[in-house]
Amino acid sequence: MISKETITIPEAVKQMLAIVEQLCKAYPKKKFTLDGRLVGDIGEVLVEEAYDLKLFEDIKKHHDAQCSDGRLVQIKATMKKSLTFPADHVPDYYVGVQVGADGTFIEVFNGPGVIAGQSVQGRSKPKTNLHSVSLSALVKLQKNVRAEDRIPFRLKNPLKPAIGREAINLLDRHNTRADVNEIVGSAEV
Repeated sequence: MISKETITIPEAVKQMLAIVEQLCKAYPKKKFTLDGRLVGDIGEVLVEEAYDLKLFEDIKKHHDAQCSDGRLVQIKATMKKSLTFPADHVPDYYVGVQVGADGTFIEVFNGPGVIAGQSVQGRSKPKTNLHSVSLSALVKLQKNVRAEDRIPFRLKNPLKPAIGREAINLLDRHNTRADVNEIVGSAEV
């Protein structure tokens, strides 16, 4: 009989906090708090390592990073089937990624905030000030982004996120929503 290893909540919290401490030492710009910011901070670091942008040292209103050409970027990350989009402003540029359990990520959207913002047009402002947007809706809008309007990868890119057709295939495989195939199946990317 195979025994299953169990862990108590106190043991798990202790291990997670030890990992957070290691992450903070390795990436001092981010806090990696366990209160809902952990995935976002991980996503921001992954994006900074893959794209030609630099995270701000401190939290800035409306944007998380700046490209070498001066463009301001808001970064959103999830491990689920939706991302958030602000209700009180439209960021100059928006990069949305889905982080995998293996630490890789899929680029869901990369381009001007006004294009990503089309996903929330006509919606009333939520109490949280953040709209929830399905990954499939953002992938669909991504096809409207010109190549020159994307945030470019670093020349020496250690991370290779899934983008384009590969991203659509991965999202299709990982999401169980019936409308994913319908929405992104015909997307030209």
